[in-house]
Amino acid sequence: MTEGNLAKWHKKEGDEVKAGDILAEIETDKATMEFEAVDEGTLGRILVPEGTEHIKVNQPIAVILGEGEDAAALDKAKPAQAKAPPPAQPAPEPQKAEPAAAANKPAPAPVAPKTAPPPPRAAAAPAPVQRGNGHAEGERIFASPLARRMAEQAGIDLVRLTGSGPHGRIVKHDVETALAKGPAALKAPAARAPAAAPGAPLSLPSYHKDQVIALAGSPPYEEVPLTSMRRIIAKRMQEAKATIPHFYLTIDCEIDSLLRMRKEINENTDLKVSVNDFVIKAAALTLMKVPAANASFSEDAILRWKTADIAVAVALDDGLITPIIKQAEQKGVGAIAAEMKDLAARARAGKLKLTEFQGGTFSISNLGMYGIKDFAAVINPPHGGILAVGAGEQRPVVKNGEIATATIMSCTLACDHRAVDGAVGAQWLQQFKKIIEAPAMLAL
Repeated sequence: MTEGNLAKWHKKEGDEVKAGDILAEIETDKATMEFEAVDEGTLGRILVPEGTEHIKVNQPIAVILGEGEDAAALDKAKPAQAKAPPPAQPAPEPQKAEPAAAANKPAPAPVAPKTAPPPPRAAAAPAPVQRGNGHAEGERIFASPLARRMAEQAGIDLVRLTGSGPHGRIVKHDVETALAKGPAALKAPAARAPAAAPGAPLSLPSYHKDQVIALAGSPPYEEVPLTSMRRIIAKRMQEAKATIPHFYLTIDCEIDSLLRMRKEINENTDLKVSVNDFVIKAAALTLMKVPAANASFSEDAILRWKTADIAVAVALDDGLITPIIKQAEQKGVGAIAAEMKDLAARARAGKLKLTEFQGGTFSISNLGMYGIKDFAAVINPPHGGILAVGAGEQRPVVKNGEIATATIMSCTLACDHRAVDGAVGAQWLQQFKKIIEAPAMLAL
C-alpha cells in the first residue's frame, strides 16, 4: 500500500480517545479497514476530512492532545504532509513542533494510518538518532508522547528499545525498564558499515496516455479512470512477469467420477459444492504430498511452507481479489465450500479483513465457468506457483484401444523456476491428476 481513502470518521474533535478505539475507516485498494488508535488523549484536530482520496501512507490525518496539553498546543503543531515511501524504503516520521511557551512539553503527536507495517530494521543499518523527536534516520519509531518526553529527558536512544504497547508502540513502561538496566541501555548503537543493499527494483516502463493514443493511431476512445485496485493489479502483474522466471506445465484430468460425487453430495445433503471446491482440496493435498512445490523464493533461502494456504482468485467489477482458504489440507470439501462462499460474498462487498486476502502459499485461478479450455496464469508473489483451471468438456479419449468420450479438464501449472524445478512441477501435476481423478482420496 502507498495510499488510501478516508471513508468515515468514528470520532469527532473533542472526543476522548483510548488505545484500541476505532478512529476512522480507511479504504484500501481492496477493502475497507478500521483504523485503531494506539495512543490515548483527546482528538484535538482532524486534518483530513471524510471522503478525502489518495492519502499517502504515513501522512498525518489527525492530532491527538496528550495528557496535560490543551487546544493552544494545536497552533504550535505543524505536522508534515509526508510523501508515500518508495518500495522497501522506511518512511520518515512527521516532525513535531514544541510549544514555545513550555520547552519541556512536546507538541501533540500526529496520527498516521498504519495500513502497512514499517520495513524490518535489518533492511538498513541503524543511523544516528535525531534528538528531539526520538526518530532514527532511515527508520520509523512508534512511541507514545509521554515515552518520547521521558526518553528525551533521560537521553535514551529509542532505537534501542522494544515496544510493549499496541502494535509494538514504545510506552512509559519500556522507558522505565531501560532506565532500570543502567547506562548500557542508554547508549546509541555504534556506527556500522552500511549493510549490502538488496537489488534495486526494476524500473518498468509504461506509456503516458498521449503516447498510447498516438501509437494506436488516434482512433475514437472512451476514457475509464484507473481505480486504486486496477493500479495495484497493473503494478503487481507487471513486476511479477518481469522479475519471476515463469514456466508452464499442462495436464488433462478426467473428472467424470468427481462430477458424479459432486452430484450425489448436492442432491443428498444440505451442502452445495462446486468443482472448484474439489480443486482447492486436491491442490492442498498435493502440496502436502509434494512439499518441494509448496515453496517461495527469497534471497536468503527457499522457504518450504508446512501448510497449504490456498489463495483463490475472485472476480470483482473493477479487478480481482484472492481470499485465502487457510490450512486447506485439514478441511473437508464441504467446509471449504462454505468458507469459499462466505469469502467470495464479502470480497465482492469489500468487507474482507487484511488477513483474509493477504498471504497464502499457492494460488488457484479458475475460468472454467466462462468456457475457457485452458490458459496460463501469472504467479502472485511470493507464491511459488499458481494453477489455472479450465472448463470440463466432453472430449474423445482412447480406453483399452477403443475411442470413448470423457469429461476432460485441462489444468496449467505456472511455477517460479527459482524455487520450483521442472521435475518438481511435473510431479505435482502428476499427483494432482491422481487425486482429482479418484475423488474418494479427498475424503482421506
